[in-house]
Amino acid sequence: MPEGIDRSETDRTQAGSLSALIGQLEPNTAGILDKALAAEDISVEEAVFLFETTGAEFAALGLVADELRRRTVGDLVTYVVNRNINFTNVCIKRCGFCAFSRDFREEEGYFLPVNEIVRRAREAWDYGATEVCVQAGLPPQMEGDLYIQLCEAIKGELPDMHIHGFSPEEVLYGSVRSRCTIREYLEGLRDAGVGSLPGTSAEVLDQELRDRISPGRITVEQWKEVITNAHDLGIPTTSTVMFGHVETNEQIARHIALLRDIQKSTGGFTEFVPLSFVNSEAPMFLRGLVDNVRSGPTGMDVVKVHAIARIMLNNWIPNIQASWVKEGSRMSQLLLTTGVNDLGGTLINESISTSAGAQHGQLMRPSEFRQMIRQAGRIPAERYTTYGLKRVFDQEDSQVDPLDLVGDNVEEIFGSYNRLVKLDTFRFEHPRHTASTGADNR
Repeated sequence: MPEGIDRSETDRTQAGSLSALIGQLEPNTAGILDKALAAEDISVEEAVFLFETTGAEFAALGLVADELRRRTVGDLVTYVVNRNINFTNVCIKRCGFCAFSRDFREEEGYFLPVNEIVRRAREAWDYGATEVCVQAGLPPQMEGDLYIQLCEAIKGELPDMHIHGFSPEEVLYGSVRSRCTIREYLEGLRDAGVGSLPGTSAEVLDQELRDRISPGRITVEQWKEVITNAHDLGIPTTSTVMFGHVETNEQIARHIALLRDIQKSTGGFTEFVPLSFVNSEAPMFLRGLVDNVRSGPTGMDVVKVHAIARIMLNNWIPNIQASWVKEGSRMSQLLLTTGVNDLGGTLINESISTSAGAQHGQLMRPSEFRQMIRQAGRIPAERYTTYGLKRVFDQEDSQVDPLDLVGDNVEEIFGSYNRLVKLDTFRFEHPRHTASTGADNR
């Protein structure tokens, strides 16, 4: 801001202009938005009403979300330097939205051995990453303590690397394979060095809907059990929603309200991440496995979910993230004006959305994040996984990160999902076959 301009006076002017605008809106919308600006939680029914807004009311929705963001977290926009390690695509589940997984009999099934997982973590560390995000399919007859072994191996090599790993679905599977309770398994992960859990496997937390799009997947109650036990054990988690398929606005609103209720009790969510459904390779869309599947959300849907999430969660979960993998850099940049304050991670090896048909790449360089953020009139900051700040770039800088220097050689340096599924080196072999032949490719 230019010297001599009083920021507090500017804030008061903006707030006054927003109040004047709200006063001209349809009365029900105005009342809900005024309630949000008064720092009161809005109800599910009020959120559903906001989902129906158009015109001036729609525009005001974004402005209110942006004002709440400014009051709560200010003008910093954060990102984390991290790498995804999706160590196997072989999975016993057949979720209708997932194009990543393969049956163990399929040609493209792969499984990375522990030493390769550690090598990828080391490589990420050398390129400036502070986090590895470790998630994968659910391979048949998996050793129950596999996830614990992976944590121990990574932390043994890289004690300062944050492991953001293992979705609630994976935690449940690990506990079943280990014949222990979910809480006992979480204790094992914590003691092995896991730093946080991705709050994925959520899709929409409505059991009837889940039974339609992913029968046999972790139930709502099981998801809640994993998340609340993790929080109780001091393991923070993210939270997500997948939208733009067959869900209703009410189901999204109830999903967000459920997360809000959990957060009021545990305080363990670090962020909320709306995830647009990518349809192009999703079986339930491509093969017509589920009736009336939409081809993903509209642009207005994307804005509304992020803005309403900010309004519903602002008092409880301060960080709303835009997924550049799902939305692309342009839409993610626009979402910075409708309640978003975080752009997620560099990722390096994004596989799951890419396999579903997302077209936005596998890596976002730190300099690209900073450029996007500055163009939006905000201040870039690199964070750690749990939102502690590593660096704030409050001045124009010539900062060059190691990831900025990879140029167009991303696949040559880090590989890619499309290359990985073609390699014989890491081809998955079923444990029964391995035992009968004496082979071991892990």
